[in-house]
Amino acid sequence: MSKFFINRPIVAMVISILMTIVGLVAMSGLPTAQFPNIVPPEMKVSSTYTGADALTVEQAVATPIEQQMSGVDNMNYMYSINANNGSSTLTVNFDVATDPNTDQLLTQMREGQAESQLPSDVRNYGVTVAKSTSSPLLMFALTSPNGTYDNVFLANYAYININDQMTRVKGIASVTVFGAGQYAMRLWVAPDQLAKLNITIPEIVNAVSAQNTVNPAGTVGAEPIPKGQEFTYAVRAQGRLQSEEEFGEIVLRANTDGSIVRVKDVARIELGAQNYSIEGRLNGKPAALVALYLMPGSNAIEAAEGAKKTMEKIKESFPPDLEYVVALDTTLSITEGISEIKHTLVEALVLVIVVVFLFLQGWRATLIPLLAVPVSLVGTFMLFPMFGFSINTLSLFGLVLAIGLVVDDAIVVVEAVEHHIEHGMTPKDATLRAMEEVTGPVIAIAVILAAVFVPTAFIPGITGQLYQQFAVTIAISVIISAFNALTLSPALCAMLLKPKVKKDTPLQKFYDGFNRVFGRITNGYVGVCRVAIHKSFLSIVFLLGVTAAAGLFGKTVPTGFLPDEDQGYVFAGIQLPDASSLGRTGDISAQAEKLIMSTPGVKYVTSIVGYNMLSGVTNTYSTFYFVTLDEWATRKSPEKSYETIKKTLTQKLGSLPGAIGFSFPPPAIPGVGAAGGATFILQDRAGKDLSFLSENTTKFLEAAKKRPELASVSTTFRPTVPQIFIDVDRDQVLKQGVNINDVYKTLQSFLGSGFINYFNRFGRQWQVYIQAEGDYRTNIENVGQFYVRNAKGETVPLSALTSIRRISGPEFTMRYNLYRSAQINASGAPGVSSAQVMQALEEVFKETMPSDMGYDYMGMSFQEKKAQEGISPMVIFAFSLLCVFLILAAQYESWSLPFSVLLCTPIAVAGAFGALLLRGQDNNVYAQIGLVMLIGLAAKNAILIVEFAKMEAEKGDKSLIEATLEGARLRLRPILMTSFAFILGCVPLALASGAGAISRQVMGGAVIGGMLAASFIAIFIIPVTFYVVEKFNHKGEPKAPTETKTTEANDHA
Repeated sequence: MSKFFINRPIVAMVISILMTIVGLVAMSGLPTAQFPNIVPPEMKVSSTYTGADALTVEQAVATPIEQQMSGVDNMNYMYSINANNGSSTLTVNFDVATDPNTDQLLTQMREGQAESQLPSDVRNYGVTVAKSTSSPLLMFALTSPNGTYDNVFLANYAYININDQMTRVKGIASVTVFGAGQYAMRLWVAPDQLAKLNITIPEIVNAVSAQNTVNPAGTVGAEPIPKGQEFTYAVRAQGRLQSEEEFGEIVLRANTDGSIVRVKDVARIELGAQNYSIEGRLNGKPAALVALYLMPGSNAIEAAEGAKKTMEKIKESFPPDLEYVVALDTTLSITEGISEIKHTLVEALVLVIVVVFLFLQGWRATLIPLLAVPVSLVGTFMLFPMFGFSINTLSLFGLVLAIGLVVDDAIVVVEAVEHHIEHGMTPKDATLRAMEEVTGPVIAIAVILAAVFVPTAFIPGITGQLYQQFAVTIAISVIISAFNALTLSPALCAMLLKPKVKKDTPLQKFYDGFNRVFGRITNGYVGVCRVAIHKSFLSIVFLLGVTAAAGLFGKTVPTGFLPDEDQGYVFAGIQLPDASSLGRTGDISAQAEKLIMSTPGVKYVTSIVGYNMLSGVTNTYSTFYFVTLDEWATRKSPEKSYETIKKTLTQKLGSLPGAIGFSFPPPAIPGVGAAGGATFILQDRAGKDLSFLSENTTKFLEAAKKRPELASVSTTFRPTVPQIFIDVDRDQVLKQGVNINDVYKTLQSFLGSGFINYFNRFGRQWQVYIQAEGDYRTNIENVGQFYVRNAKGETVPLSALTSIRRISGPEFTMRYNLYRSAQINASGAPGVSSAQVMQALEEVFKETMPSDMGYDYMGMSFQEKKAQEGISPMVIFAFSLLCVFLILAAQYESWSLPFSVLLCTPIAVAGAFGALLLRGQDNNVYAQIGLVMLIGLAAKNAILIVEFAKMEAEKGDKSLIEATLEGARLRLRPILMTSFAFILGCVPLALASGAGAISRQVMGGAVIGGMLAASFIAIFIIPVTFYVVEKFNHKGEPKAPTETKTTEANDHA
């Protein structure tokens, strides 16, 4: 093949140019993302049972839906949150490989089967099934800098003008506005005024229901009619009311004296909010927060860009004194991380050029490997669309590591050709001769490097998806690079390389000095190898020692899944004592905001007062903060580092008087779970009462807090929140002749918001509510001031029909896979990996929990557990070794020779583990990918020596020792050249900073550590393993005459 391209170089160039062009075209159309599509689809089934408490919702709504949903195809797990405001949300998490649309259909079908078992109020309100992700992609904050508009206006401006436009942006699944409830017509009543005018709540409700209706009236002159009718008119009657004034005019009663009692006589009417349970703030000022959630499987960057453009367009029609900022943008870390990796690519390329130029000593020789780089790297993108890949951090890592690999093949070719030119051959003959020698090794190296990654294609779940992008990227680039080395490189060698003419220049003097030193190093290397071969027993013992060390290091290095990266933002929260009011929470939140804003490196703090994102529940005593950090470039100083900011926030919030404050990292993969750290689920598997779960949760937390591995352990479970129970005396109600519905309706209007019906305004439909004025709702005793009417038309005070007692009950209940559960969030102490955190939690569970309790995981922890229980990294590693072994056996037509290539792999592995230990990093997915890659890289060095030693031995004019040493001497230069090129290509990775730097540091460090060991220790052992294996292989065969002499000479010596 090479001969054809040496004779027809233009064909080789045309193929390479075409590959580059196709790669560029493919690249321009590829989506950009932080990770491959690895977020498992989640479906949310939402329903509301107005006025019901958490336990009622759990029994009447969640249980029937869950029973039908259980076992839906490809489900990972499901959990429901049932709150005291009557809302129930069931989240169903599906396998990462499934299609979100199919999952939605399956969920919808199962929910439909449960519909008949739900209370009629729930069915009437509607049950929705929608795709969901747990944390927002983007958050815009609308503010009024001069305070012209309040929270309610800001939130409703967002509902009316922004919400719908954002849901139409490609890739946005849903939009949530935090800040205040939607507009509602509020009728605020005072019980003393009602008593004075002798009006009851049910009478107001009935009057509004009757007089605020849609009234179609028909037409005048519609067919059939007598002949002669010339016109037909549509008739409109008074329909739904629109303004506060119109509602005020609703008639409640006509008195005998001709006067009329209207709604405005007994109620204050205003256009208010549907509920007042949440406040949004930006840096402590009122704001409406528009949170955008990504559609599973969409391109995050494209969706965020689309949303920002839409927002810019909407801004043009903003009223004066209304502004917006992007308070949270989770895609910044993606774009920043990817631009960092692109810088790394350039740095790696420059370092590789320096190494190649130093060893090849001429621009012509340097140009050939360099041309291989763009062709191989850009050509790789050519196949991306076929595999459905995106440009993401993993595929770009693959390319950075591939830089060092793709120059290797070309270096091997150029070095071999130069070697023959120095011995007096013409460039063309030298190229033909060199290609006969190196075609075998080039193909073997490429096949092996690609084969190492084959096993990774079989790993299930998120881990598999992470490995595959990386593996396939490297495999493709290496195969293209081998194709280049057999086509373009020989064609260019024959054209460009010339016999070297020595000139008297400073550069030449430097080269001469370099070559002299390198010559001495080579002689020294061969001398050491000779000693190692003679003392082969000791060398093999040393190899065994290193293997044992690799095993020991492997056990010592903590394991992890994905590192906690600096994504440019962190989460924080505060929790006040149970049942604290929203006003009190707001005051403490303001103190917390000041503390957060005073932390160096913080840009914005976006607060949602009255919301807990970990549990997804609205309550009056929690606040959740999105803390957006400054740009990475401005956070170079130690006090602004991600770790320091997290630590500072935890310390500051922890010292808040009157509240528990904490900060925690976002999930490692956006969209998988709500937070970083471990999410552990304690389950009551016996189905006992709430106190059983409560006692065990307290016991578990107390034990877990004593563990040194765990920095913080908290739970979202609130089993004993103070509550008030109103007992309606049914006997008394019947005796007094009161309709029991009127009692409940009056109670609901007094305490909750009594929903009446709908009205239209601003082109939308809103709700009408009745409720007591705030002054009368501060104390439960005031309920006695309300009256209901009995059958005789007399008013009866509620105090005669009800009694009040104080109780405690849950804020919300959680069920996980049909068991009532408590969610526990834990994060590790510095230097403790996520796997160790999970291990600690499981140990606490075993020590403290009875057999009726069980545990499980959620979000990222579920995926990590699945990865631990799935195919272990050791199995992948072993399978990769097996693949390499089989390919080498086929290549060399020998079962024994592959051993001499693979026996040195433990040295590289020990080097990688050593590097991880030195830098205090854990053995996570990135390190494991690096380890798998090292098998191929270590084998590559060995193949170059073994291949040439074998060729020398087969000539038969040298003893086995001499042939082995000759192979080692000849290949030292290309081995060191390719190794240095690769190591220096990885230096920018190992020293990375900025967004997503930890993953780059781990992978770069592990691979450099392994390669240094392979290049400076293993190269002395490879000749030994080759000699020992060959010797063992040819036992009993007559010795070659030269070998007998050499052995005798050595014996005399």
